[in-house]
Amino acid sequence: MTQTSIKIVVYEDNPDLRESLSVLLAGSIGFELIGAFVNCEQVAKQIVELKPDVVLMDIDMPVANGLKGLKIIKQLAPQVNVVMFTVFEDNENIFEAICSGAVGYLLKRTPPVKLLEAIQEANNGGAPMTSSIARKVLQMLPTQQKVTENNDYKLTERESEILNLLVKGNSYKMIADKCSISIDTVRSHIKKIYDKLHVHSQTEAVAKAIHERIV
Repeated sequence: MTQTSIKIVVYEDNPDLRESLSVLLAGSIGFELIGAFVNCEQVAKQIVELKPDVVLMDIDMPVANGLKGLKIIKQLAPQVNVVMFTVFEDNENIFEAICSGAVGYLLKRTPPVKLLEAIQEANNGGAPMTSSIARKVLQMLPTQQKVTENNDYKLTERESEILNLLVKGNSYKMIADKCSISIDTVRSHIKKIYDKLHVHSQTEAVAKAIHERIV
């Protein structure tokens, strides 16, 4: 059976980085670069025409930046997995990106091999984050009032643990390893978490967990 390549669109205004990303993606098995653009000015038209699986999105771009582009993409094609790829490590950009529907947040110092793994993870339903970003996400949460609000959604101890690991950017496989359970069991727990939080995706669950201080 032939494995379908992951179709990727890149938004990056730095010509050298855009070219190096294009070469990396075009030359890697299992990945198909279908577009690389300098900004998000034509993002609506491009996403509708190209129908990517994953978008690698810079934030600071001229004319139309990545956060604006992210919001347009999620309105037009919510199934598209947008991974932010940026130099910005500030809480404001991280929080806005996650709450606007980004499934991942990577810094540009991410090694090429790790970047490819992150794209695969995003395409498979994960939420890849640079470790320092995952730490910042946790630091956005106050040390008090963390567990009490779980009761509103009646999350079990295991569900709270798994949701916390999702917020930290762990993949299903990593969660299975850390909790010593199977990936199918992880999926079962996550489905129950979605039902209890009244969300339909991992991005929504993570955003709600952060915004409402659930974990």
